[in-house]
Amino acid sequence: MSPQTVSEDIQGLLSGISEADILVGIPSFNNAKTIGHVVRAVQAGLARYFPDKKAVLINSDGGSTDGTMEVVQKTAIEDFHSIFVSHQINLMKITTPYHGVPGKGSAFRAVFEIAKNLNVKACAVVDSDLRSITPEWIDLLLRPVIDMGYDYVAPYYLRHKYDGTITNSVIYPMTRALYGKRIRQPIGGDFAFSGQLASFYLSKDVWETDVARYGIDIWMTTTAIANNFRVCQSFLGAKIHDPKDPGADLSAMLYQVVGSTFDLMETYYDVWKDIKASEPVNTFGFRYAVGLEPIEVHIDKMIDRFRLGTKELSGIWGTFMPVDLRGFICNDLSVVPNEKFNLQDDIWVDIINAFALAYHTKKINRQHLLKSLTPLYIGRVASFVIDTWHSNADEVEEKIENLCLSFEKKKNALIDEWDK
Repeated sequence: MSPQTVSEDIQGLLSGISEADILVGIPSFNNAKTIGHVVRAVQAGLARYFPDKKAVLINSDGGSTDGTMEVVQKTAIEDFHSIFVSHQINLMKITTPYHGVPGKGSAFRAVFEIAKNLNVKACAVVDSDLRSITPEWIDLLLRPVIDMGYDYVAPYYLRHKYDGTITNSVIYPMTRALYGKRIRQPIGGDFAFSGQLASFYLSKDVWETDVARYGIDIWMTTTAIANNFRVCQSFLGAKIHDPKDPGADLSAMLYQVVGSTFDLMETYYDVWKDIKASEPVNTFGFRYAVGLEPIEVHIDKMIDRFRLGTKELSGIWGTFMPVDLRGFICNDLSVVPNEKFNLQDDIWVDIINAFALAYHTKKINRQHLLKSLTPLYIGRVASFVIDTWHSNADEVEEKIENLCLSFEKKKNALIDEWDK
């Protein structure tokens, strides 16, 4: 195990544990207000659903200064009878700062290393800012691995229609079209995987890239699919966590997630070029309606950012975009009234494919390319908000389905250009 990621003290603790059946990882950074609830839910889930398993909870922390790690160690279920469990589970909690590139991926790498060291059968990782996690999540994530032989379990939640906009507008449609599996939340944040897959992840030399930051989730999902590991998803109910304004500055996350997606396209071209259509994956859990917290959006502000981008970045876009596509973005869309602003599906797919091809051919600096996507993404989200303002959850999902089909229909054209 690399001492760069897990300290010698922790390695000593692991030697004392020897082996475990289950490992649950919680990456964190200044999450003292929310992580206690997550730890209690994990502990209750393990006690209720896996009482005969030896389990380890790992808090992999990025240098919190608000007492996050102390909260993890102090948090416990006072009365196991309250959750209808007669005895405590054999659970060991370990809190450790991770080392390496700051980010969620480095936290996960520490989890992978510990999983390999303990020869665990099944692992799960859950976000530390979750307010909607329940003990059932632990069963729904781990059961397909432990009892059914799956290697990777993605989350399937219901989210507010304006939450997860990077997923809905870019990553889910692209991943589905490229690799042919309808994993609805490929960057959801809460996953389970086999010990075998954890070791496979650890063998990859990606830990000095953006995978070590926000790119880890899409990298895990894509790597599992592209290497023929058995994948499925589990319905977890609502995803309620620290809210993120879809019009806020998500440029760092967008940059890293899309960059990782484009890097994976290079790695697995021989896989995705031969996939002609998408198919559902097995979905476990009981689907039910949930109440979701509202998310505030500022459409005019978002369209203003889009239009500022068209003035500042049209020269960069002109180096790789078709003339008519850039003309529509920089001329037609820049003059329509805000209430009629519409960056429709086919245009959006053409934009993303143009960026993917420019990334592939290295026509311009990749960093500059990816950063120039932000105002276009914000424009697409603004258009989506306008289009779905009065839509219910099912109607919104239908619109996302139509976007996915547009990505699938245009895949052959993408491959033709890629091969030139």
